[in-house]
Order: sequence, then structure tokens, then C-alpha cells
Amino acid sequence: MIELNSAIENKQFKLQHLEEKLKPLGYVIGGNWDYDHGYFDYKVNQTVGNYIFLRVPFTAVDGELDQKGVKVELGRPFLLNHDFQESLDDNILEYNSFMNQFSEPENKDAEVPQDMIAHGQSLVQELEATLLFFPK
Repeated sequence: MIELNSAIENKQFKLQHLEEKLKPLGYVIGGNWDYDHGYFDYKVNQTVGNYIFLRVPFTAVDGELDQKGVKVELGRPFLLNHDFQESLDDNILEYNSFMNQFSEPENKDAEVPQDMIAHGQSLVQELEATLLFFPK
């Protein structure tokens, strides 16, 4: 994980406004959200068995994320590199006759290549330009 300093850190916005501005840029709310926090994810790079994301954390400041009009505070963006097993998963989980078909990460926090750090910094600059110039 590589943290990237940004002027968006600690800024507050309505979650709906963030979604309207970030989704057209390619960001999605990651599936690992909870009622009080979540992440906007941007897939920076994907190769066989490897994903690099720019992740922007956010925390609810006046309610829960599933409430209309909730305001959130952004955290420090970071680059995250997941290396996945290229072979079949050796730890298959079974739930009531359903199997988890996804391989576990081989390394949840793999090293981020230097060229991806520079790319991540340019994405953060794009975020700053997009988010710091619209009404909260």
C-alpha cells in the first residue's frame, strides 16, 4: 500500500455528489463498504493475477451511508496491489452446497511498481481538480 497525499483529505461532501462526479471518471464504491465507511475504487491496472487500485476511503459524518443526503469525509487516497493465485484455489469454502469460486489473494498488499505510483499521483491530481471545484 502506498499512501498519496492529497488536498481532498478531510474534505466533506454529500455522498451523492461524490458518486455523480466520480463514477464518470471510472470510480466505483467498493463492495467492502459498511454503514459508517467505504471506499471509492479506481482500477489503475490489471494483468493476469494482479490488480492495482487507487482507493479513496470515506467515513460517514452525519448518519449512515444508506441514508439519503448523508455527508462523508474523505481520507487519504492510496494505491493497493493485490496479487491473486493463478492456479486453482487450494482453500475452497463451501456454504450450503454453494462454493466460493474466487481465489484468495496470494498477497493482499503486494509491492506497487514505481510507474504505477506516478500514475496514481496523476489520478489524485485529477480527483482534486474534479472534487475541489463543485459545491458541497
